[in-house]
Amino acid sequence: QVRLVESGGNSVQAGESLRLSCKASGFPRSMYCLGWFRQTPGKEREGVGSVDPDGIAFVADSVKGRATISRNDAGDTLYLELNNLKPEDTAMYYCAGKTFSAWLNSRCTMQDFDTWGQGTQVTVSS
Repeated sequence: QVRLVESGGNSVQAGESLRLSCKASGFPRSMYCLGWFRQTPGKEREGVGSVDPDGIAFVADSVKGRATISRNDAGDTLYLELNNLKPEDTAMYYCAGKTFSAWLNSRCTMQDFDTWGQGTQVTVSS
């Protein structure tokens, strides 16, 4: 059983940067794809981006140019660096992973994530 724990969320001013981390424990290599999602109350969850087993990252258009997603060499920690934060980036940010069967189905697209963390809150003030 893999456990995902996010950290790094904070309350910041617009224009500042944050680096979120997601530590996978248990059997992290079973996570063939790791990704970030975000959600605000009353809105649908939005995919921010993901990293495949080869370290190739996908970043959503909503944060492209401001976000960098990466995974450490050990494969057990996922990062999301967000620059030039905007008030619309305010959300609960969740880390998620895909086991092999889910990855076979949809590779590292933003569907079929089957393991989730508890989230870390990012609040951006104007």
